[in-house]
Amino acid sequence: MRQQTYGFFGSAGPVLGAMLLWGTVGPAQALAGTPLGPAALGGWRLVVGGVVLGVLARRDLLALVPAMRQGLIRPLLVCAAATGVYQAAFLCSTARTGAALATTVALGIAPVATGLIGKALSGERLTRTWLISTAAAVTGCALLMAPAGSGVDVLGLGAGVVSGICFGLYTVCAKRLAVDYPGVHLPTVSALALLLGALPLVPWMVTGIHLLGQPVALGLIAWLGLAATALPYWLFSVGITSTSAAAVGTLCLAEPLTASFLGVFVLHEHLTTTAVLGNLHVLGALAAACLPAPRARPTGALLAGPAAPPPRAPQPSTSPVTHPAQEVPQCPHPN
Repeated sequence: MRQQTYGFFGSAGPVLGAMLLWGTVGPAQALAGTPLGPAALGGWRLVVGGVVLGVLARRDLLALVPAMRQGLIRPLLVCAAATGVYQAAFLCSTARTGAALATTVALGIAPVATGLIGKALSGERLTRTWLISTAAAVTGCALLMAPAGSGVDVLGLGAGVVSGICFGLYTVCAKRLAVDYPGVHLPTVSALALLLGALPLVPWMVTGIHLLGQPVALGLIAWLGLAATALPYWLFSVGITSTSAAAVGTLCLAEPLTASFLGVFVLHEHLTTTAVLGNLHVLGALAAACLPAPRARPTGALLAGPAAPPPRAPQPSTSPVTHPAQEVPQCPHPN
């Protein structure tokens, strides 16, 4: 199969684009200031994004029926459960610790969780590039957490860890879907996963339904559903087919990086020196994760140097009789 490339960032480009769009969720919520609760907001976001993706991929819905009979339903339900739990856990962490710290914890855990889950479930090899980029990213997230100070809510941090693990589980299962069911349209699967993941949040959605008449709430839901859910999930589904799960886990750190930049330039927040260093670490980790993996060469080729030309085929003798003593072995000439 020929691997599609996407400019400088290679096959990781669509995944990186999805992470950048996902990074606008927190700043958009802070900028809008809607009274709609986080759980209800997250549920409507999943519903709008799932419906839009379903409409765009409606021609491929029937193709899922035979795949469902072949076992697709199980990984689909895992993706849906991971989506719903991630949304609830992340919103809980945000409510208890704040958007900045919740995003940092969740997406700081995600690279490690994705790499380890991918190795356990799919046998993916953890490359040296992944180890370096993940170490730099986790260090950057630790620096970003430093200004938060003491007195952090333990339950909120635990919910952030759970959301990071759920992100890793979704990434690995989506990657497995792309490998095990190559004929399935992944955006269609994502649409179903989003709609199923919104089911646990329906009680909060119903409770706050009277707030949907506010233009601010509708505008925020439109942005989150279209630009921060439907489009990035489409990009994520396209890019994950040719990007390892471990690399996706590292690229997810573009989300808190984007949120941090938007906080400075849009919300006029102040970054300390430690936070700036943390962002630089995360940026370096993203650059390392986007580099294409070097092609492996045989071990012998590293020592033997340039390959010698193939030996020439022996020419037939023009003499009718050839004595064994006159035969000369044909050896390749050294370069």
